[in-house]
Amino acid sequence: MNIAHWIEHWAVSSPEKIALRFEGQEFSYDDFNKQVKANARVLRNRLGVKTGDRVVYLGQNHPQCLFLVFACARLGAIYVPFNWRLAPTEHQHMLKDSGAKILFADALFRESCEAFRGEFDDCHFVAVEQDEKSDWPALSDLLENAEGEDHFPDIDLASPLLIKYTSGTTGFPKGAVLTQEAVQYNAFNSTIMHDMTSHDHILTFLPLFHVGGLNNQSTAAFYTGATVTLHRVFTPEQALHDLAHEKPTLTIILPAQMSPLQALPDWESSNFSSLRSVLTGSTSIPDEMTRYWHGKGIPLIQMYGASETCPIAIHQTADNAMATEGSIGYPAMHCEIRIVNDHGADCGVDEAGEIYVRGKNVMSHYWNNEIATQENLTDGWFHTGDIAYVDDKGCYHFLDRKKDLIISGGENIYPAEIENILTDHPDIFEVAVIGREDPRWGEAVVAAIVRKDDKLTREQVLEWLNGKLGRYKHPRDILFMDALPRNEMRKVQKHVLRDMVKQLQA
Repeated sequence: MNIAHWIEHWAVSSPEKIALRFEGQEFSYDDFNKQVKANARVLRNRLGVKTGDRVVYLGQNHPQCLFLVFACARLGAIYVPFNWRLAPTEHQHMLKDSGAKILFADALFRESCEAFRGEFDDCHFVAVEQDEKSDWPALSDLLENAEGEDHFPDIDLASPLLIKYTSGTTGFPKGAVLTQEAVQYNAFNSTIMHDMTSHDHILTFLPLFHVGGLNNQSTAAFYTGATVTLHRVFTPEQALHDLAHEKPTLTIILPAQMSPLQALPDWESSNFSSLRSVLTGSTSIPDEMTRYWHGKGIPLIQMYGASETCPIAIHQTADNAMATEGSIGYPAMHCEIRIVNDHGADCGVDEAGEIYVRGKNVMSHYWNNEIATQENLTDGWFHTGDIAYVDDKGCYHFLDRKKDLIISGGENIYPAEIENILTDHPDIFEVAVIGREDPRWGEAVVAAIVRKDDKLTREQVLEWLNGKLGRYKHPRDILFMDALPRNEMRKVQKHVLRDMVKQLQA
């Protein structure tokens, strides 16, 4: 049995139940199931996709993304969502690395793909939406002639389903291979994290090319028989409208999305009472964001994970989020967690170390990258590269990326701690803290700050830290910037900041 059975089950037991809403369209579970079968027939009978073949999708959020995930599950094919925010040369590299049989692209990206289409004779290029100006075959035409039997291969949960190229904050993206079993167990973890049922309505505006948008709530919703409202892209206005008027019960809001949402004139007067909780993660969570939602009586649930963990590994729940404020919660039901020191030994209570994760939700390997696989997987334990500690109640607290740790004068300094305090300053819009080489201390703390008020001075920043932070943690340099460098998931690219600081030193 594979995860396409989820859709078939609900198509039989609740055929008229709405599974998916998108830009005025509604798909019942019966409609969804028919779309999955039609897409599977197109892949197999018209495009020659076999078990193990890779199917790439390059485009913004669309129902077709989800239909293809479950169609690939039926066939034992591997779905490869490309991050549409990357450059064409990066898409070209990933297409070559994945060895894809098919590339589906929406209208926004067909022109950029056309530039390298000639280099991939063994890959079919298909237009998601029909375009008379293009000579690409259109998916709509293929679906109209999706003939053939619905007898598909006998695919089980051990079959690879996803290759998720990581966001690459510290280097070029690697393709994490996730099996259908990983997606199934992630759905188990999500169901427990949210107490999700078929009565839930999930609002998704995170990109589906990321496991956060795809798996944190969306695929899990189809496991539980819930309803998903999908946005093509995140726009603050549309997100606010649906939060207030479509009455979702669950959604995900990242820290980088809060400021544009709160800047809208109707934000404070809007009614969010339908929300049972708001999920967040991806980066360190500012205290002010937690205080905001908890002040409304809506639990802000922190979740920790990675592309390689599908992603749910550690999380809070609505029942414990307020009591464990500032933490990332407890291990997911189907995960084992270790905190490991530099010698490979388990850390004690309140002792910081690297997070290791093991479970059936963890990737099997990196695609075409045995060296990275060996470096990051040991006896099934995934080495996350993130630092945390566990308290005496078994609750986990995220500190920082291991590569972002600053060691100054023999003392460990965690940038996230400094960033959290500086973010509370009324004249600071956003901040990132890094270390630079220092001949005396080994490393010195540098704060890169985007100001709300250009009159804010270095002295005022340091004054703000007095009494809130040990002196040895105070920045020795402050760099005022117009914007912080970010990747496609809005995570700050600290390696870029470090390079900038080195150039300033030279």
